Amino acid sequence: MRGGRLHGWSLRAAPLALACALMAAPPTLAGQPVTLKTQVSSGRTVTLGDLFDGAGAAASAVVGNGAPPGESAVLDAAVVRELARQHGLDWDNAEGIARIVVPRTPIQAAAHMVEALTYARSLSSGETVQASDLTFSKVASFAVPPDAPRDAQDVIGKLARRPLRSGSPVAAHDVAAPQVIKTNDVVQVIYRSDGVNLALQGKAMGSATLGEPVDIMNPVSKKVIQAIASGPDQAVVGPEAEQLRNRPLASSAQIADLR
Repeated sequence: MRGGRLHGWSLRAAPLALACALMAAPPTLAGQPVTLKTQVSSGRTVTLGDLFDGAGAAASAVVGNGAPPGESAVLDAAVVRELARQHGLDWDNAEGIARIVVPRTPIQAAAHMVEALTYARSLSSGETVQASDLTFSKVASFAVPPDAPRDAQDVIGKLARRPLRSGSPVAAHDVAAPQVIKTNDVVQVIYRSDGVNLALQGKAMGSATLGEPVDIMNPVSKKVIQAIASGPDQAVVGPEAEQLRNRPLASSAQIADLR
């Protein structure tokens, strides 16, 4: 038995179909040795080309009807062998196969194509994405990631988190904003509100990208407050910080206390 798991459906009309095919077959030709394929499958009909390697010109000869999608057809090996002989093919069936199970080839649904932002070239991990690295292309809808950006500006200037392949759809999780503050950097922290301007220098306790929170420690008093990264080695607290990230942060009293 060849072909795969049988799903309980067989070619009930196979004997009649094969008999008709035998009557319609051309005169016997010199036998061309063929072997049964290790894995057989078919479409709406089963042909000699579906069953045998090296079927040549006889490959299109129809043996019978194929099974419904997801099921398998069962053919009588002796009848198939005779039909193959009538079409000039010699299958010796040395294994003594009695039945040939022929699964139906799964039907592939046509992919719906959509326009999406893709990479115009391959990028290495850590590379900065430039405008020239991006383009809009037609891709299969199922390949577009859920977090695909609509605007190239959401990606330009960011760093590749991993190697990115040319032609693949862009995903927001592919990239990360560059760090403007790194651990142990000396950072200038500014508070501005209602004419009050306070500034001090502190030590960054972690790294941050633009708009991310970062803990800053006064190296003398060892007091720590949270600020928002606003630029290279710069951070803000108070109203400006709330604009960068909508959450309450250090007050003017807190930054004064940091001193």
